[in-house]
Amino acid sequence: MKKITSVVLGALVVVAALSPLSAKSTARTVEQIKKSKTIKIAVFSDKKPFGYVDENGEYQGYDVYFGNRIAKDLGVKVKYIPVEAASRVEVLATGKVDLVLANFTVTPERAEKVDFALPYMKVALGIVSPESALITAPEQLNGKTLIIAKGTTAETYFTKNYPEVKLLKFDLYSEAYNALLDGRGDALSTDNTEVLAWAIENKGFAVGVDSLGSLDAIAPAVQKGNTSLLNWLNDEIKSLEKEQFFHADYEATLRSVYGASSDADSLVVEGGKL
Repeated sequence: MKKITSVVLGALVVVAALSPLSAKSTARTVEQIKKSKTIKIAVFSDKKPFGYVDENGEYQGYDVYFGNRIAKDLGVKVKYIPVEAASRVEVLATGKVDLVLANFTVTPERAEKVDFALPYMKVALGIVSPESALITAPEQLNGKTLIIAKGTTAETYFTKNYPEVKLLKFDLYSEAYNALLDGRGDALSTDNTEVLAWAIENKGFAVGVDSLGSLDAIAPAVQKGNTSLLNWLNDEIKSLEKEQFFHADYEATLRSVYGASSDADSLVVEGGKL
């Protein structure tokens, strides 16, 4: 009996160790980050021009430009951690990163799991498809295959509003775009800012729907309850308004993609004011 009891207790310990609650790690405060001399920031590695790795193995993009400034103003180095869309909440909850800057759209559901700082960008959904069979309205996708990345607002939107659309889901944006190039789907949907940029760089494709759903905010995210870093980020975003930092970010990382006539104000948010 003692042997059986000890085995059961041991099993319970293992289950507890593997439970979601035990996986949660305490977030680091601003002072702890400064003391460590490094901030860990999750960004996309394959979502050009917002977060990607260039031919030299360096992180680049609109989000990375902001991340570099955050590290500079904290007086620390930055370590970028590649993240998939569906893992953005998890990397914060487990303490793998201090901050997520990965085109993270603010939604009520996500706000229950992470704390969002003030926004630094605004976005809606878009749909890109081959010019030879251009999708100009979401209803045209009923019965057809739409490519999306897992854990995105596009997945949520089409699941809720267009159940007759077949969703082909991928973990990585690079995999999703390759599927579109290979003809495995009729179209792809994600943030309009990204599909517009991708269509410019890929001949034979066009954005037939450039604004779908609501206009949403994109913001930095920290672990739920990390008021130390959250308050610092909000103060940082407010202070950067004086120098129009995010307009400078646009010029440095996005202007060459969207073109000389593109309107920065359609995307950029200064001072956290939508």
